[in-house]
Amino acid sequence: MFACKMIRAFLFFFCCLVFPLIGLSQSKTGSWGDQGNGTFINPVLYADYSDPDVIRVGDLYYMVCSEFHFMGMPVLQSEDMVNWKIIGRIYTGLNFPEYNANQRYAGGSWAPTIRYHDKKFWVYFCTPDEGLFMSTAQRPEGPWTPLVQVKKVPKWEDPCPFWDEDGKAYLGHSLHGAGPIIIHRLSADGTQLLDSGFTVYTGPVAEGTKIHKWNGFYYISIPEGGVGEGWQTVLRSKNIYGPYEKKVVLEKGSTPINGPHQGALVATPKGEWWFYHFQSDGAMGRVLHLQPVSWQDGWPLIGVDIDRNGIGEPVYVWKKPDVGTSFPISAPQTDDDFNRGQLGLQWQWNHNPVDEAWSLTQRPGWLTLKALKAETFLQAHNTATQKIMGTIGEAVTEMDVRNIAEGQKAGLCVMSKAYGLIGVRKKEGKLYLFFDQNGEGYKEQNIAANTIYFKVQLNIKENKNQFYYSLDHKTFVPFGSSFVARWGYWKGSRIGLFSYNELGDGGEAAFNWFRYDYDGPKG
Repeated sequence: MFACKMIRAFLFFFCCLVFPLIGLSQSKTGSWGDQGNGTFINPVLYADYSDPDVIRVGDLYYMVCSEFHFMGMPVLQSEDMVNWKIIGRIYTGLNFPEYNANQRYAGGSWAPTIRYHDKKFWVYFCTPDEGLFMSTAQRPEGPWTPLVQVKKVPKWEDPCPFWDEDGKAYLGHSLHGAGPIIIHRLSADGTQLLDSGFTVYTGPVAEGTKIHKWNGFYYISIPEGGVGEGWQTVLRSKNIYGPYEKKVVLEKGSTPINGPHQGALVATPKGEWWFYHFQSDGAMGRVLHLQPVSWQDGWPLIGVDIDRNGIGEPVYVWKKPDVGTSFPISAPQTDDDFNRGQLGLQWQWNHNPVDEAWSLTQRPGWLTLKALKAETFLQAHNTATQKIMGTIGEAVTEMDVRNIAEGQKAGLCVMSKAYGLIGVRKKEGKLYLFFDQNGEGYKEQNIAANTIYFKVQLNIKENKNQFYYSLDHKTFVPFGSSFVARWGYWKGSRIGLFSYNELGDGGEAAFNWFRYDYDGPKG
């Protein structure tokens, strides 16, 4: 048994490390993504792009992902399938009162699908409480049409539209808790379901429906088995309603990549096939992997079949897709100097924003967050967040505290279901520097300043994260204890800027810039 395991491990590292690197430079740019030598290391995007869906239109690739209670859903673009940038946003809020009151943690947009049909981009997603939604756009960067509530129904998930060669339209989805897979007829304009649906498959935690048609077969790609332990299944039939054959095409196998599923099959113009999927990775959330695909007897095999059991396993490093040329190394945006008249597309509000309470024009070049009443941090309005990129990083911001009001708290946060805060509060007419670890650990001290700089050093792998402050942007002093970042409400931990008032509306915090450096590929 030990010898068998050693052979499997050797094959894994040979296939995933040695073979793709033959004849290539050994230079690297980082621990993940584009290595600058014709290869990439998984995760190809080490950030919480959960439930990814990717399509190719012409020579460009577009991705969307689930964002749950964060507003709103981004659209990303890539030229080479490895390097990504954010180019647009589907929506900025969900028009239901619970999202105005921070009462939909783990709600909001679950696994979406993006498609291109009739010279338009289409995105569909479900929320667990409100139903099935869609939006369209002529261009991926938008503008996107206001969300249409296609079906008001709870506990649906993971929808996917499909337009057949005869012009008929369909929509597949699963139910909350995962499974069964149900297919409906869909109106030509994509705004109505035309029947009550037909169940085509029941399986172990089957979800994430993606419908395709190739060479006369209907293929349904679905993850099964659950987020942390699952695998990828493909169904195949000559009729969209089945009966369907089934084949498992990707499993964890001997690799350390848990739950390799929930994603997208994509072909390049040159006929290479690839598969995007997520991996559940603790406080990082669900991070994006890219796998090579080969076709055998009409079935996709994803990754490398290390143990020769007919099922692929994830690769760690591989040769980049052949897209005909090389493109600059890049990653989704992080820094913001607040000088462009609009927030960077990387920022997402925790629940719906209160637009009249934040501004980039009140004080040009600064993000001003007016403090609204909230009893706790998780109820605070207008907390601006962005994804953590890679496990090692450092984020710094400058905050003006001159307009802090009695009862107000404002500063820098790391948040998911749990949170860590560093900031300034005003109490009994005096300013205090404070640290709050999820309401369980607290520290404060008097401070006299007009401007203060906050920094967080992140070490997600060891889960030793530390806040600092400075009064001169030169000497940073650690403040509060090392704290743990966590996964929660289906999302990984995030960095954010916050401002709220425990006593009532009042007070302002102004942020001059935000800079985030991390260990990984950057443009």
